Amino acid sequence: SGNPYAGLVSSLRAAWLTGKTRPVEYRVAQLEALGRFLDEKKQDILDALASDMHEPSFEAEYSNIVLCKNELNDTLNKLDTWMKDEHVEKNLVTQLDAAFIRKDPYGVVLVIPPWHCPILPALVPLIGAIAAGNCVVLKPSEATKNIRTLMAEVLPSYLDQDCYAVVSTDEEGTIKLLENKFDYIFFTGSPAMGRIIMTAAAKHLTPVTLELGGKNPCYVSDDCEVHIVARRVAWGRFFHAGQTCVAPDYVLCSAEMQEKLLSALREAIAEFYGPDPKVSPDFARIVEDKQFHRIQALLGSGRVAIGGQADEQERYIAPTVLVDVEPSHPIMQDVILGPILPIITVRSVDEAIDFINARERPLVVYVFSSDKKVVNQVLERTSSGGFCGNDTLMHMTLTSLPFGGIGESGLGRYHGQFTFETFSHQRGCLQRTTALEPINALRYPPYNPHKTGLVRLATELKRQGACTLL
Repeated sequence: SGNPYAGLVSSLRAAWLTGKTRPVEYRVAQLEALGRFLDEKKQDILDALASDMHEPSFEAEYSNIVLCKNELNDTLNKLDTWMKDEHVEKNLVTQLDAAFIRKDPYGVVLVIPPWHCPILPALVPLIGAIAAGNCVVLKPSEATKNIRTLMAEVLPSYLDQDCYAVVSTDEEGTIKLLENKFDYIFFTGSPAMGRIIMTAAAKHLTPVTLELGGKNPCYVSDDCEVHIVARRVAWGRFFHAGQTCVAPDYVLCSAEMQEKLLSALREAIAEFYGPDPKVSPDFARIVEDKQFHRIQALLGSGRVAIGGQADEQERYIAPTVLVDVEPSHPIMQDVILGPILPIITVRSVDEAIDFINARERPLVVYVFSSDKKVVNQVLERTSSGGFCGNDTLMHMTLTSLPFGGIGESGLGRYHGQFTFETFSHQRGCLQRTTALEPINALRYPPYNPHKTGLVRLATELKRQGACTLL
């Protein structure tokens, strides 16, 4: 076909068709090998993250090693249960038969993680795809060269290379890769690239999960413990220098709360990173020059109240808070993915909810309030991929919660069992007995009213507890 990846994809498909990836023992062995990669190459991973983006080892270890190991161990602990056929209810006619849902692998799947988080969104889908019995092509981001090298050169030596491949290529190569027929595509990145992925997938009718960014609002009500809020918001926004898709993207609060919050945020930033965050070992850098320039340009929106310093040489942008921000400003037009927090003032919780609902649906809505009613009001009257009350990022750490977007912030979900289900086709199966043919014969022609009545009686589902009006 002239496509540089056609041979790779067809050899993976041939391996998949042998049934090699289906036994639970095989899946477990590959998952355990992935665990060894995380254990044995832990320092290499931390070093690569440090050299690519000055990633503090705590942040690198927590969000890449610890969370990946949690996903891996949760999967290994429960895979037997997840793989079991799920038996379902039957009607009168099928009482002697077996009706169940079989969790089938899709086949050959493609996983594409984003530039700003190169490991977690690569390995968590990979864990689920292996667990579900698929062959996998992993395409790491080209933006983080040390991590990309580690993924492309070291990871394959841990896995069965007949069934799992890492493709290291640029954007042009990715477009070529997408021309091939995959059975499932899992993509994390921007809505713009999400549209390209979905268009390519449509040509082959390939199902997709799209984990896209979202301008995640954070409403801070007047009745909250402002110092706690400031620390939790600052941590969520400046973790990984703000380059996470779940960071609080902007704060909505009253003008009075803004003043209190600014003072508390100043304190929190100084407490976390010292008087000069640039020399702090605990504050990361922007991944690449292109992103540095994009984020630096956003500093012109509104007025800098905290921070604002930038150093191109180091790709450093200080933890920054902006005020006097208008909804029309550039910073409010796209996901920030950097260490800048704009504050927009609103008069009430109702105005905050209207502001959120007037925009595309975000990946997560945050709300801080000492009043449960306020938290529930925001939960009930907004729509988003996920929700977190009185904290930031922490909903991401639970394998028991589905993680995913809605609308512009994506489609599909993963984490824990949800990742396994994402990469499994739920196949509806009925295995019938050949006994009782006289009863089955009621459905064969020639038809008559007597047969119709009997078939209806045997197969009809009744509404429970409903009374019939005569």
